[in-house]
Amino acid sequence: MASVSTGKYDLIVLGATGYTGKLTAEYIAAHLPTDLKWAVAGRSEPKLSGLISELRTLNPDRVQPDVEVAALVPSELDALVRKTRILINTVGPYHLYSTPVVEACAKSGTHYLDVTGESPWVLDMIRKYHETARATGAIIIPGVGIESSPSDLLTWALVDTIRKQCQTGIKEVIASMHAISTAPSGGSLATILSIFDSYSMKQVADAMSGNWSSSPIKGRKPTPPSSLVSKFLGVRSVPHLGTVTTSPQAGTNVAVVQRSWGLLAGGNYYGPNFQYSEYVTVRNRFIGALVHVALALGTIALALPPVRWLLKKLVYALGQGVSKEKTVRDYVEFRAVATADQESPNPRRAFGRCRYDGGIYYLTGLFLAEAAVVLLKDDGLVTRLGGGLLTPAMLGQHFIDRVTKAGLVLETEMLPE
Repeated sequence: MASVSTGKYDLIVLGATGYTGKLTAEYIAAHLPTDLKWAVAGRSEPKLSGLISELRTLNPDRVQPDVEVAALVPSELDALVRKTRILINTVGPYHLYSTPVVEACAKSGTHYLDVTGESPWVLDMIRKYHETARATGAIIIPGVGIESSPSDLLTWALVDTIRKQCQTGIKEVIASMHAISTAPSGGSLATILSIFDSYSMKQVADAMSGNWSSSPIKGRKPTPPSSLVSKFLGVRSVPHLGTVTTSPQAGTNVAVVQRSWGLLAGGNYYGPNFQYSEYVTVRNRFIGALVHVALALGTIALALPPVRWLLKKLVYALGQGVSKEKTVRDYVEFRAVATADQESPNPRRAFGRCRYDGGIYYLTGLFLAEAAVVLLKDDGLVTRLGGGLLTPAMLGQHFIDRVTKAGLVLETEMLPE
């Protein structure tokens, strides 16, 4: 394995003047070590210089970032990524703009983090660059944001809890987005629309249908719902989670969790019979059925070009979103129940919750920055991971410790027998 990239910077934030990029840069300026050597990068030097002036007011005593101007073309990206140990990429939609960024990092041995929820694109990146990144030692982790860190980290924590208490793996995790209060950014909305411009329905389904396409090995075929109501209307009741229904984020998060399962000891750490499903909590079965039907009809509508054209006229522009002041009362909470893989009529179970009070895009910046610190400080972990297209959960307890210290609540407990 070639040596990992070493350059003048510890990290570079690419796309730093965009909505998520700016929040990430602000978090770094306010919270990361003051001797961090870093830079902000993008196409416009005036915008980047203006951002640095704003960042200086957050923490004037720290080392301020340099400016790196680069276009998204191979020659400039190759030069950029060789200057840094870690590249944080916030340039989306990723399937439109960021393939050459991943390629440059994979070839140079530069660690890479992003916040994509674009499962078809991630599957492309796995197939194209996983082996290249393994050869160079580049740790490439997509989805280090609201998609899909909470689901992935909560599942890892539940596995860890049951392994410590029961000395066995997990048969099933059922997760749910229990509560959320937020508004999407322009980038998130534009990405949803452009995915259907760039990928066929078959490609989207392959990446998001829970068929283990993202995992290096195949897991068990999901058990179909036994209830006709669950099968056709998407609604079910789960002890400790309540009434749940189809989640629009499930496909993306399931793909990431399944990849974590396959990468960690070839599926043996989570357990060979592991299954994962994700839902959203609703007040009652009627609302759950409405949500399920609405999502199904919405997906069909998005497959129609005229519908996407109209919606593009109505969303925020790229790089825009709700002001930080309007997100102070936002929150998001995930809950999950894990069942131990035990030959018993009443196997042990564990409950977990992951909650953040504040803007979810600020949380995304927090995830990115703290993941970068883990890669910078934990040489042993970096050596064990070795490189490749990985997942947030593979950063393990060190990552969980850092994000919980920064304000995320992530807790698990064994349920009574």
